[in-house]
Amino acid sequence: MVTICTIGFTQTTAERFFERLRSAGIRRLMDVRLNNTSTLAGFSKRDDLAYFLRTILVADYVHEPLLAPTDEMLSRYRKKEVGWDAYAEAFQALLDERGAESKLDRASFETPSVLLCSEATADHCHRRLVAEYLAGAWGDIEIVHL
Repeated sequence: MVTICTIGFTQTTAERFFERLRSAGIRRLMDVRLNNTSTLAGFSKRDDLAYFLRTILVADYVHEPLLAPTDEMLSRYRKKEVGWDAYAEAFQALLDERGAESKLDRASFETPSVLLCSEATADHCHRRLVAEYLAGAWGDIEIVHL
C-alpha cells in the first residue's frame, strides 16, 4: 500500500503548513499547480518552497504540470462559467487524454509524498481529483488529506 497525501497552502500559516508535512513524514512535495510562482502565499512560491522544504524537512520539490488543469479550464471554473461537477469531469478527461498514470513512476510515490495545490481543503480542489485518479489507475493507494 502506497499513501499519497494532499495539502493546500491557503488559509494557513507557514508554521502550520510545514508542521503538517513534518508530522506526515513527507520527503517529496509534488506541486500540481498550473502557476507555481503565484504570490497568494509568500512561502508557496516555487523557489521559496523548494528552499523551505530542503531546509526544514530535508524534502524534495517537484513541479508536475502534467497534473495541472489547463489555464482555460481553471479560468472558466474560477469565473463560475462551469460548476464543480463539470470542471471535475473535464479535468478527469484531461488526465485520461494525457495518460498521466503511465507517465508517472508509481514507485516514486513510495517516498512519502504530498500533492500541493492552493485550495485550503481538498473538497473542491484538483489535487483530490489527481489523487483519486492515480488511486483508480494504480490501485492499492491510500489517500490522506493533510
